[in-house]
Amino acid sequence: MPIVTFSKSRLVINLVVLTLLLNSCAVPKELEYRDFRNFGVDKVTFGATTIRMDLVYYNPNNFGLQLQRTDLDIFINNNFLGHTIQEQQITIPKQAEFFVPVTVDVDMKNLLKNGLISLLSSEVLVKVTGSVKVGKANVFKTFPVNYEGKQSFSSF
Repeated sequence: MPIVTFSKSRLVINLVVLTLLLNSCAVPKELEYRDFRNFGVDKVTFGATTIRMDLVYYNPNNFGLQLQRTDLDIFINNNFLGHTIQEQQITIPKQAEFFVPVTVDVDMKNLLKNGLISLLSSEVLVKVTGSVKVGKANVFKTFPVNYEGKQSFSSF
């Protein structure tokens, strides 16, 4: 029976390749919502208003990702504020904050009927539901989004 021998350098190379393969197949940790910035109003009409902002997230993973698509409903104090879809691919750096630019079409009738008082208070409950499509090396998976937290609006 022949004995198989490996040189130390070949063993090290095989271990490095194996480690890289295992890390590239790791399931990504959830992206952490941090804040929003650059809030602005693009268009105002009686029927609908378009607002824009950058959502700030943190990637806790030790590898970068690509964000391909977001499809989100936004609620303020449990009142529907609007819907946003973002289909611009964004490169997400490893273990760092990144920005997701979004535009939201706000239903002004619903806002005036249910939520205007909510937006005038200094702190509101923000709820975001929907999905995001995230991946690496052109392999993407859709993940659900269900965020709820208090947000200060004192920066307006």
